[in-house]
Amino acid sequence: MPQLLIELFSEEIPARMQAQAARDFERMAKEKLAAAELSYESLTSYAGPRRLTLVVEGLPLAQADRTEELKGPRVGAPPQAMEGFLKKAGLTQDQLVERDGVYYAELAKTGRPTAEIVAEMVDAIVRGFPWPKSMRWGSGTLRWVRPLKRILCLLDGKVVSFEVDGIQSGNLTEGHRFMGSDHAPFAVTDFADYKQKLSDHFVVLDAEVRKARILNGANKLCAAEGLTLVDDIGLLEEVAGLAEWPTPILGKMDPSFLDLPAEVIRTSMRTHQKYFAVADPKASGLAARFVVVSNIEAADGGAVVAAGNAKVLSARLSDARFFWDEDRKTPLESRLEKLSGVTFHAKLGTMAERVERIVALATEIAPLVGANPKLAAIAARLSKADLATGMVGEFPELQGIMGGYYARLEPYAGRAASGEVEPDGSEDPMSGTEQLDLSPAQGCTWPVGLSRSDVDAVADAVRDHYKPQGPGDSVPTAPTTVAVALADKLDTLVGFFAIDEKPTGSKDPYALRRAALGVIRLILDSGRRFGLGQFGDADLLAFFADRLKVALRDQGKRHDLVDAVFALGDDDLVRIVDRVEALSGFLATDDGSNLLAGYKRAVNILRAEAKKNPAEEAEYAASPDPALASAPEETALAKAVSEARPALESAIEGEQFAAAMTVLAGLRGPVDGFLDKVFVNDDNPAVRMNRLRLLAQVRDLANRVADFSLISQ
Repeated sequence: MPQLLIELFSEEIPARMQAQAARDFERMAKEKLAAAELSYESLTSYAGPRRLTLVVEGLPLAQADRTEELKGPRVGAPPQAMEGFLKKAGLTQDQLVERDGVYYAELAKTGRPTAEIVAEMVDAIVRGFPWPKSMRWGSGTLRWVRPLKRILCLLDGKVVSFEVDGIQSGNLTEGHRFMGSDHAPFAVTDFADYKQKLSDHFVVLDAEVRKARILNGANKLCAAEGLTLVDDIGLLEEVAGLAEWPTPILGKMDPSFLDLPAEVIRTSMRTHQKYFAVADPKASGLAARFVVVSNIEAADGGAVVAAGNAKVLSARLSDARFFWDEDRKTPLESRLEKLSGVTFHAKLGTMAERVERIVALATEIAPLVGANPKLAAIAARLSKADLATGMVGEFPELQGIMGGYYARLEPYAGRAASGEVEPDGSEDPMSGTEQLDLSPAQGCTWPVGLSRSDVDAVADAVRDHYKPQGPGDSVPTAPTTVAVALADKLDTLVGFFAIDEKPTGSKDPYALRRAALGVIRLILDSGRRFGLGQFGDADLLAFFADRLKVALRDQGKRHDLVDAVFALGDDDLVRIVDRVEALSGFLATDDGSNLLAGYKRAVNILRAEAKKNPAEEAEYAASPDPALASAPEETALAKAVSEARPALESAIEGEQFAAAMTVLAGLRGPVDGFLDKVFVNDDNPAVRMNRLRLLAQVRDLANRVADFSLISQ
């Protein structure tokens, strides 16, 4: 069947926009084809530095003929109504169909040629394309991400002719801007011809193929010198959108820069130059190499390109060295004064005020997570100080990381000045328990009496307190770090909830969902036990419940089970998850599913009776009278409930939730027997009430584990 090929050729499309543009192109085309009732076998989109491409296989050459039914006036309607309808339908009255007292016109519609529909479709897509940013150029009215140069549009090998703002469609495209001897536009006949000719003209159409070409080429270059490429998926995505014919080149950097922190080197390479870092397995660190992805294959193998990029990198790293050296001249705590002039939020004060809140929270949380409150307070106070450093001003993504470096080196500054240790601490002879002789006279504002392990704990907390920042980020488990990381995120959540800046729909400008998931992961991964209720109100607890459902759903857990457990009012996340795990396992068994069914039958009976007699509902809480139990199934259930209660309470008190579920499983038979054999609404009011009280005991016993009414059948 016919193939549709569309290419929108423009000046360079920003790499960060290409993947979404391909998805939007595909989505819009599917919507337009569906609206036109045109079926197809497959639809695929591609995006690159200068082109968006769409190929649709298996399109018909025209819409199918169809019949449309038009509803008319009722039989006996005024003549004017009938005349108007006949004129609209283009029919005579004898051509109408009468059904249920209403006239209908059946109109035969001939399907339109697909080429006509495609021309309208492409025009609408181009004019309505949702670029995050777009521009106008020349005297036209069209907006596009960059000036649009060509529109290629072929259906069944033939040009679909149309014009969009002066750009005439055709069968021409262009190859690489620089490579090749002939840079003239060339014609194509179909997608296979298009793809092959692009390759012949040094253009790799598929982004996945470009990424593989970069990765394979870079790994091969590194392996030849016994080195390894440092993985960077985000950078790989970006550079694959910068080059149509990506060619990795291995360059050399000045090895003297290797004494800078590895994160500084990598960030400078990545942010400014789009270089990949290279590691030396023998040295367990970075190598004095980098990989740059060129858009051309140079005759000299890239030697000139590598040399030029090495010079640029040296200039960038020289700037980084300046910041590194200057930042270490000023103690971290003295930088906090600058944060007094930085607004965190108009309603939540300055960054300095935020630091004080984090210090108070970290000190309070520290004993709950097994951390030293003194160390947690020091780390919290220093956690945001690097925001006022030159390095973080240049590379905001290094916040926390640089603070960790400066915090680790700062206590040794005084001794380094006297020549006792190296400035970077690399030759520090002290053991992990020896106390440091720190004093303001040595240029250090840290408390006296800290051991080296204390300093490391503080520095690690400063470095990692932003973690985890996403689902793929690692979760710190060191107690001091956990205390400060929780304090940082809880301050954000409590503060923004207090001023009613909560997430709405898809909008979450302050990343509160991410902060809540971070709190959940920190607590669950560390296994620390404390209630979140002391740090927030009911709305915030409900928000945590919602985020916990998201986290557990990603692990395959049911969200209704989280609701059922949260309904008990528990705010200990570790205990909640343990309950959900046990409940999930229980409900997967026959005993669990059948007891849930019995529970719901019991609750429905209680609810129905309470609706008929609201005043008597309070009486359900009283204990049943054994003397009023006449049916053997009633006696058996009363006995089972009586025996289960202490065992269940003991299991719950000991947080043995699997054991609690086993106790509930023992109720399955007696509950089924009672509901199948006993008539609750006995004619004797006392017997009836006694049986309702027994059902209420079953309900309340199950609800000690979770609110079973919130669990889906």
